[in-house]
Amino acid sequence: MPQSVPSPSAVQATFAATLFDEWVRRGLRDVVLCPGSRSTPLVLACARRSEIRTHVRIDERSAGFFAIGRALATGRPVAVVVTSGTAAAELHACVAEADQAFVPLLVLTADRPPELHGVGAPQTMDQDNLFGAMVRRFEDPGVAAPSGSPSWRELAGRLWLSATGGAEGPGPVHLNAAFAEPLIGDVQDLPGGIDIAGEVRSTPSAGIDLDGGRVLCVVGRGVSRSTIEDCVAMGWVVLGDATARGSLAYFDPLLRAEPFAALAKPDLVIRLGGLPASKVLQERLREWDVRTIGFDGAGFIADPDRQVAEVVPGLPSRGETRRGDAGYVELWRNASRRVGQWLEGLDSRSDLSEPLVARAVVEASTRHRAALVVGSSMPVRDVEWWAPPRTSPTYANRGVNGIDGVVSTALGVGAGAASIGLIGDVTMLHDVSGLVDGLGDAGGSCVLVVVDNRGGGIFSFLPQAAALGEAEFERLFATPRHHDLAAIARAFGHSSDEVDNRDDLERAIGAGLSSAGVTVVIVRVPSRAQNVAIHDSMNSSVQQLIEAGR
Repeated sequence: MPQSVPSPSAVQATFAATLFDEWVRRGLRDVVLCPGSRSTPLVLACARRSEIRTHVRIDERSAGFFAIGRALATGRPVAVVVTSGTAAAELHACVAEADQAFVPLLVLTADRPPELHGVGAPQTMDQDNLFGAMVRRFEDPGVAAPSGSPSWRELAGRLWLSATGGAEGPGPVHLNAAFAEPLIGDVQDLPGGIDIAGEVRSTPSAGIDLDGGRVLCVVGRGVSRSTIEDCVAMGWVVLGDATARGSLAYFDPLLRAEPFAALAKPDLVIRLGGLPASKVLQERLREWDVRTIGFDGAGFIADPDRQVAEVVPGLPSRGETRRGDAGYVELWRNASRRVGQWLEGLDSRSDLSEPLVARAVVEASTRHRAALVVGSSMPVRDVEWWAPPRTSPTYANRGVNGIDGVVSTALGVGAGAASIGLIGDVTMLHDVSGLVDGLGDAGGSCVLVVVDNRGGGIFSFLPQAAALGEAEFERLFATPRHHDLAAIARAFGHSSDEVDNRDDLERAIGAGLSSAGVTVVIVRVPSRAQNVAIHDSMNSSVQQLIEAGR
């Protein structure tokens, strides 16, 4: 008796089930879903896999950044599934961030079949290569047909491998999958699996023979704690961005002091991963103009000033490299220690400034062993410049360096666990839709610490603040908003608190982490103009401290 031919809807259901079966085999565990009709085959395929935790969010832009948070926290690719039309376009910002931050994402957009394009069908637009060169791979297999079933697992495998790494490093991939109605069908037997053992990549390790000189190692996005520990063990001074764990603290205010910068000139600079936010560090590196070597084992080496003259494959190895100069290390450690002791004296003050909020939040993340997500603009700088070394996992959207989606990223990191987000008031309002779904049904705790300086604080440090009249500057750049942020949080069903001193801030963070769900803590700080003066005063005090200790 001849076999019955499966219906088109059954073929589509089997196609989608095969993709997710292959991705589960390779390690997929989190999928972020947005409601939509055309994506039904993909949604049902992943929702019916017990190995996958699904996170449902109604806003595609927020969903994309939530997926970034999950990928950062888990170290695995995360899939985000949306329907056709502007739902797909809403993912553009997160794809840009994932591209430049090297975050592995499977971006799965549903589409109308070819016959519905160009005829005025609703929710239909050209999604071919929608994200351009920002994705590592684009695939558009068309409407699934039985004849294509032998290639379905290979398709899933190509996308997975491109997302997890290659010549360009890990990042987002885009599958644009067209589905025809009816969209619900019975899954048939899946095509057989493929051998993935031979696809495992290894990164070569390489050392470089140094002469025991003064080595300054600058690390950023993508550099692990263990790599930093290795570099420190080799007698290198390690300066890191806000996400670095175990690097030397307070390097930015130290390098603002001319006498120290002159003493601290290295013989060799080692570069790994991204760059810190500090412009002062970049200026000193240009001034010193010493031999600079990059190691590519931590991913793409950010080098906007084109100072890296040599690139070595792999990561520095303790066993293959001579130790750096111990006196050089001690110079930096002593100076950092003196700044840290001075800052500890400021911590005892009852009032809060933005740098002291950053210190308190970092210390809370360490004390509660909670992951930390740091917003762009001033929070990421205050953590990098003024906070003690980080010990908990710390993340920041530093690919494109924007404030978009930071609330959602913090929620993605905290889903099923615990996280603290340090953000500004404009950042909260920019991604307020992330509060709609919160942590969803994943559980966990997320405390969003919102530094309320009533506007875009970083602009007060830029030339625009001095060049423009106050009214024009406030309207075009500072953009203050007079919303009640605590009331907004409560309107979305979350807990909220308002604090203006360190004791209350620590209490609010602890209470938020000890309860399930989202807690928004609004911290009242001095005005933006006062914040500039506070930073100037602190930098001046560090310079005097260094001068006195010479």
